[in-house]
Amino acid sequence: MLVTLMKSKIHRARVTDANLNYVGSITIDEELMEKADILRNEKVQVVNNNNGNRFETYVIPGEKGSGTICLNGAAARLVHPGDIIIILSYGIFEKKEALEYKPRIIFLDEKNKVNSIKTEEEHGNIE
Repeated sequence: MLVTLMKSKIHRARVTDANLNYVGSITIDEELMEKADILRNEKVQVVNNNNGNRFETYVIPGEKGSGTICLNGAAARLVHPGDIIIILSYGIFEKKEALEYKPRIIFLDEKNKVNSIKTEEEHGNIE
């Protein structure tokens, strides 16, 4: 049996730009991508804490160390600069592998710099 689990998460990223006229995707600072184990062109789910929108897109790398979180194309209509979002990637695992898998969860500050990196979450713990 295969199961789908959270592979990685960028928690509380602040949207830095929204570009309606760009070909669709989310641009993420390449350093954040590396720390969260998210690949170029990987499918991600974006959750907007400000308005409740949830949508899927794919990732393109932004300038390393810039803190860039930019929604492009149609997704730009679902966010505003300054919104707080969560970016999730998922993997499909064999059950045995799933029981042992540890996701990469990065927690960001208000400037999209990494505060901490964890491999699990606890209910009620905001970080």
